[in-house]
Amino acid sequence: MSLLSGKAVVITGAGQGLGRAFAHHAASQGAAVVVNDVDAGLADDVTREIRALGGRAVSHGDSVADAGKAAELIDQCVAEFGALDGLVNNAGVNYRAEPRADDPVRMREVVEGNVLGPLFCGTAAAKVMCDRGAGVIVNVGSGSMIGQRRAAAYSASKGAVASMTASWAADLAAHGIRVNAVAPVAWTRMARNDPSVVQTPEHTPERVAPLVTYLLSDLSAGITGQILRFRGDILCVLRQTAIKDPVLERDSWTVEDIADALDGELREALEPPPSARWK
Repeated sequence: MSLLSGKAVVITGAGQGLGRAFAHHAASQGAAVVVNDVDAGLADDVTREIRALGGRAVSHGDSVADAGKAAELIDQCVAEFGALDGLVNNAGVNYRAEPRADDPVRMREVVEGNVLGPLFCGTAAAKVMCDRGAGVIVNVGSGSMIGQRRAAAYSASKGAVASMTASWAADLAAHGIRVNAVAPVAWTRMARNDPSVVQTPEHTPERVAPLVTYLLSDLSAGITGQILRFRGDILCVLRQTAIKDPVLERDSWTVEDIADALDGELREALEPPPSARWK
């Protein structure tokens, strides 16, 4: 029996790249898939590919940054396949710009696509999953969440994805719902269009897909609230934001006290400067 037999899943941004690979792999493991993409033609193409291989799939060609369309996407899965077992929040956009030259229109597009899209889909899915007492949400994050040069809007959006993953995992565990995130490394259209990305065509989206299938499957029962970094050859867990020791306490703090602390006891706890993290 395949890992996802009898399960119905929604995958956003599945018309190409990582989303397409996730949809194909999930279908190959028995899942019925709703293939979403803002480009309806691409969603239709992937749906036909899956069906040609003997899988079950339907397409949805709207933007999940619209709350109504996101809700319709979740409803479509239930209407077509009788259930919603998994949601993969993959749809997203990216671009590079110096802070002084950033464009408000593009910033809004990133926040609406990368933050509101997953929020709208996730909250709509949670309603269905809570009623069933089971379900899985997989958010697609990025290592950029720690702050990447010339990518403030994108980095901020992926930091938001990490936060919503932790929040949902805590809130939904009592309802039998697991929520995790993946931070994939893959050679996609988005990567090809980014001149700062090292060319690694061998790291295909297809190599990343097994991790998402694992998280959607019952093999990952008990795994929730995690961010997993995966390239197809390396796998690791990313640390969530947390307080670092030591924690200093005084009845009151002057400016000079704070300066002394950061030059003294807290010096070793300071993070490396951004230039050391992003070359």
